[in-house]
Amino acid sequence: MRIVSFGYQTWGRKTLQALIDSDHEVVLAVTHPTSEQSYKAIWNDSVEELAREHGIPVHLTERADAETIDLVKRAEPDLIVVNSWYTWMPAELYNLPPHGTLNLHDSLLPKFTGFSPVLWALISGETEIGLTIHRMDEGLDTGDILVQHALPVPPKATGTELVEAGMELIPGALHEALTAIESGTARWRPQHKAERTYFHKRSDRDSRIDWSWPAVDLERFVRALSEPYPRAFAYYRGERIEVLEAAISEARYGGTPGRVIVQEGGGAVVCGPDAYRGNNHGLLILRVRTADGREHRAAEFFTRGGYLTATPE
Repeated sequence: MRIVSFGYQTWGRKTLQALIDSDHEVVLAVTHPTSEQSYKAIWNDSVEELAREHGIPVHLTERADAETIDLVKRAEPDLIVVNSWYTWMPAELYNLPPHGTLNLHDSLLPKFTGFSPVLWALISGETEIGLTIHRMDEGLDTGDILVQHALPVPPKATGTELVEAGMELIPGALHEALTAIESGTARWRPQHKAERTYFHKRSDRDSRIDWSWPAVDLERFVRALSEPYPRAFAYYRGERIEVLEAAISEARYGGTPGRVIVQEGGGAVVCGPDAYRGNNHGLLILRVRTADGREHRAAEFFTRGGYLTATPE
């Protein structure tokens, strides 16, 4: 089949590589220009570079405009394949090829539609993540499903580890999808709208620690926001600090949420929700980083006690 690729960042590059490695012909690669915006600068392996290395025509654009549609028409694709495309795609474009358009989304749809699905899944306490290949339609990640591959979430996995593991699903899942379409054996499964969950784009505020959360949730939150993502943060004595490593306390503690109260297991325990009842575990902070970029062992950094807050106080 003749295929046009729409993709960006490492997800788009891995998808393009899988297409290049297939028995199909990539006739055009459409991608966004390089960006320094926070989440676009993460996992920023170049689709353009890979396409040019293999002699594939490249079109750089922020959106699927009239010029883009015209170029795709002239490429005469049998199928469009999309992964990590940031802007709206009109029906005139995604319905253009005889086999339509496939979109790759790194969640088990219909759950975790939208943005940063792997991070949100870990934060939410999901036991598995995955990759869905579905038909593009007028909604966001709402089209009929063709292929889904799942992965369990290990107990101590970080967000970065899960993102990398999810990317490794791309070649196998895409091969399965292309084979089904080419052979005429594709079976499409509608998504159940009642099961759909949607998550918005992450911003700086979404990395701020909320001490009303239970320790088990905060521990996952810290793991989810691993390098290269913006780290979980709070304020201590007016200074913004990033929490790099944490665990759940062995003992239960009482007091006021956000209070640094005691040393345990080489770290410092911070009270969580309903702390005045004394029934809950605290978050055991093990490592932090200050605004000057220096890392500190929490047991040494928090020797003065005090409070971790949502704003400088």
